Amino acid sequence: MSLNVKTVYPTGILDSTKADYFRQTINQLLAEEADVILINLKDVTFVDSSGLGTLVVVLKQVRSLNRKLYLCSINDQVKMLFNLTSMDKVFEVYEDEETFLDAVLPSS
Repeated sequence: MSLNVKTVYPTGILDSTKADYFRQTINQLLAEEADVILINLKDVTFVDSSGLGTLVVVLKQVRSLNRKLYLCSINDQVKMLFNLTSMDKVFEVYEDEETFLDAVLPSS
C-alpha cells in the first residue's frame, strides 16, 4: 500500500490574513484522501502567533483523521519561534523535502 502524500508550499508571511486560505488548502487535501501532508515552509519569511495557531489547528485536524502532518525547510525565525513555544516538540520537522522523503517514504 502506497501513501498518498501531498505537499503544500505557503509563501510570504503566515499570519491571520492567510489563515483561512491555508486551512481551506489543508481541508482540500484531506478531502482528496491525503494520508500524509507535508508543509514546505521554504518560501515563508515570517510566522506570527496567528500563523502558529493555524499550524496547530491543522495539525489537530489532520491527527483527528488518523493522518500525518510534517513540516520542512523552516527558516531561523520559525525555528526560534518553535523553540520558544515548544512547538519543536509538537511538530515533526525535517531539514528539507528530500530528508522528509528519505525518512517517511524509504525506498524498498
